[in-house]
Amino acid sequence: MRKYISESIGTFSMVFCGTGAMTINEVTGGDVTHVGIAITWGLIVMAMIYAFGEISGAHFNPAVTIAFAYAKKFAWKEVPKYIIAQCIGAIVASAILLFLFPKSEFLGGTIPTVDALRAFILELLLTYFLIVVIINVSTGSKEIGTMAGIAIGGVVLLEAMFAGPITKASMNPARSLGPALLSGHWEHQWLYFTAPVVGALLAVLTCRLVKPDNYRDDC
Repeated sequence: MRKYISESIGTFSMVFCGTGAMTINEVTGGDVTHVGIAITWGLIVMAMIYAFGEISGAHFNPAVTIAFAYAKKFAWKEVPKYIIAQCIGAIVASAILLFLFPKSEFLGGTIPTVDALRAFILELLLTYFLIVVIINVSTGSKEIGTMAGIAIGGVVLLEAMFAGPITKASMNPARSLGPALLSGHWEHQWLYFTAPVVGALLAVLTCRLVKPDNYRDDC
C-alpha cells in the first residue's frame, strides 16, 4: 500500500505544482512566465523522485509504468494499481486548483496549438526522449540512481521549455486527465493518452536494441 500512496502523493504534488504554475500564469496574465513554468515542472519532478524513488520507483506517469513493465523491470499485475493511484493524485490536484482558482479556464490543461497529427508526433517524441533517459538512469522499479532525479528533472524542464508552447509538453496521460476532467476541456485529449504510451514503448525497444545485455537478467 505504501507504493500506491507514494505514487498518488508524488503525482498529486507534480500536477499541483506544474499545472498550478500554469494556472497562476493564466489568472495573473503571465506573471509566472513560460520559463518559470518549465523550471517548476523540472524542479517538482526532481524533488518527488528523490522523495519517493526508493518506495515506489517514482513513476508518477502511466507511460513510465507501462514502459517499466514492458522492459520487464516491473510486474504487469501492478500496472493497473499504479495507474489508478496516479490518476487519483492528478484528479485531486486539479480539483484543489479549481477550488483555489475558479476563474481559470484550463487549469493547466493540455490543449495543442497545432493540428492533432503534429501534436501527436511531438508528444510521442517528447515521451520517447524522456523514457530513454528514465530507463537508462534507473536501476530498477524500486531503486533510483543518485543522479536520476537531476537527469529526469532536467529532461522534463528541457522539453517543457521548448515544446510547452506547442503541446504543453504533457508526456503523461494522468497529468492531462486531471485538468481535462475538472476544466471540461477534452479537445484532442485522445492524443495525450495514446502518444506517450506509444513513445514509451518505442523507447524501450530502442534500449533493448542498443543495450541488449541489460534486458537479459536484470530486467
